Amino acid sequence: MIQRFSDNYLKKSAAVAGVSLAILLAVLKFIAFLKTDSLAIFSSFVDSITDLFASMVSFAAVYFSTKPATQTHRYGYGKTEALSALLQAVFVGISGIFVISDGVKRLIHPIDISQIDIGIGIMLFSIVATVILVIYQTYVARKTNSLAIKADTAHYTVDFLTNSAVIISLLFVYLFDFVYFDVIAALFISIYLLYNAYSLAKEAISLITDTELPDEIRQNIERIVQNSKGIHGMHDFRSRSLGDIFYFELHLEIDGDVSLKEAHKFSSDVEKKILKIYPQSQILIHQDPIGVKETRLDHEINGVCDIN
Repeated sequence: MIQRFSDNYLKKSAAVAGVSLAILLAVLKFIAFLKTDSLAIFSSFVDSITDLFASMVSFAAVYFSTKPATQTHRYGYGKTEALSALLQAVFVGISGIFVISDGVKRLIHPIDISQIDIGIGIMLFSIVATVILVIYQTYVARKTNSLAIKADTAHYTVDFLTNSAVIISLLFVYLFDFVYFDVIAALFISIYLLYNAYSLAKEAISLITDTELPDEIRQNIERIVQNSKGIHGMHDFRSRSLGDIFYFELHLEIDGDVSLKEAHKFSSDVEKKILKIYPQSQILIHQDPIGVKETRLDHEINGVCDIN
């Protein structure tokens, strides 16, 4: 319970930090764009607007995902994080297309860039602030396994890259008077935005559609069962993510002659071992006597009709 409270606090603080930084950077970059008329800065400003939207969505998702289970939502609200990530992906993708469109127009009708020193100064500040936030959010994402914070971190990682690209672009324009480099940098940034949107959407859809957990996690559970006393096998094992926690469901094969109390002890030992590795997981174990004949999920998935 204490661990759960600590993780929830970390997620909320990371989400608030993301919203606060996004507001600050969006204002500064908009001022820089007005002063310089640089498309690269404008693309970075658009990226910060997406970050602001994404961070607000992430904050809402974290707020709901940390709510306890209720009568109507007995699994909790963890999947709101996946919904927020999917929404962010759509918004980021639209923003990337918008910047590409504006970049094509400027390739045809280039615009002179002015007051480059102001733009560089603001972008340097943006880089330092973004790096600090990314370090903190990366720590929170690893500790809590929050998809919403991961999505927010991905946005700010992109922001770091875009800010760096903008500075390089401004230096090229200042040193070589090559205004087209500003447009080229903006186009590369927007392409990266689209790739980032695709990655976020893919992970979010995977969680929403209950894709099985990675093989490494499933193999860990299988090893635990194989090395547990009184357990002779396992079937119909399935897993999924509920946001920041894992859900495991499995049928354990136990000697049918042992007492219910002893069978429960064997199952309880397996559950304790799983919780030791994945502390906040939810586990549902069904006990089957060895050799029972029944139609199993494993048979349906593998296309086997025989009942073992």
